[in-house]
Amino acid sequence: MAVAGQVPLAEMRHIRVAFGGVHAVDDVSIDLREGEVIGLVGGNGAGKSTLMKALSGAHPPNSGEILIDGKPVSISNPRDAKVHNIETIYQQLALADNVDAPANVFLGRETVTWWGTMDDGAMEDATRKVMGRLNPNFTRFATPVRYLSGGQRQAVAIARAVHFNARIMIMDEPTAALGPAETAQVRDLIRQLKNEGIGIFLISHDIHDVFDLSDRISVMYHGNIVDTVDRTKVNTDDVLAMIILGKKPDEASTEELAELELRSEPNPGASI
Repeated sequence: MAVAGQVPLAEMRHIRVAFGGVHAVDDVSIDLREGEVIGLVGGNGAGKSTLMKALSGAHPPNSGEILIDGKPVSISNPRDAKVHNIETIYQQLALADNVDAPANVFLGRETVTWWGTMDDGAMEDATRKVMGRLNPNFTRFATPVRYLSGGQRQAVAIARAVHFNARIMIMDEPTAALGPAETAQVRDLIRQLKNEGIGIFLISHDIHDVFDLSDRISVMYHGNIVDTVDRTKVNTDDVLAMIILGKKPDEASTEELAELELRSEPNPGASI
């Protein structure tokens, strides 16, 4: 669990990412602590995914600084991110559908025997151990992942990250297109990761996920951070106001808040 005052696992300072003359991320600072979930929210094009691509090495920033454990680091590509124990779970899971869970966990980092052949037994044993921590009910180790449920596929992708010692995890819409039971499974996985001290940036349009799982919520609007708030000190209307208006709740006018309330009916706060 995050402790106030501890050195952040990851800190991004004054990050700027530009595409041509447009700043998709403009002077953004954000940090993540051990065992903490930061819900990163905002409308389409707000800059959430671009900011996380700067941390994951998928799109290095034009300027700014990234610190891991309080020390400045250079992250120019995804390999650099992995060196610093940063793993990304994308909405499209990048799994090889035709092979089983152990093969996916070790995809690109296979274990080999002294004779240079694949050590399938060692990879399966390691996968069983890590899956036992994350999802003890998972038993389909020999099944090609194309036949697994959405929740089980997420578990495989997360197991791959955890086995290779992820300390910082970026999760992009992890419950998108999942049914209620599978969504509950993924939420349980995220809670387990928190218990193990892993810090998570959670990008989500599902406000229920955000409030159920996050410790703090960072709201982005047009490439900027509107505010980062303690989840227990705000409600869904406060967060929606920041997402839609780009203003903190105490900065919005009565008229703006009234219009927002009308726009939110009849099902306020369902998604963001």
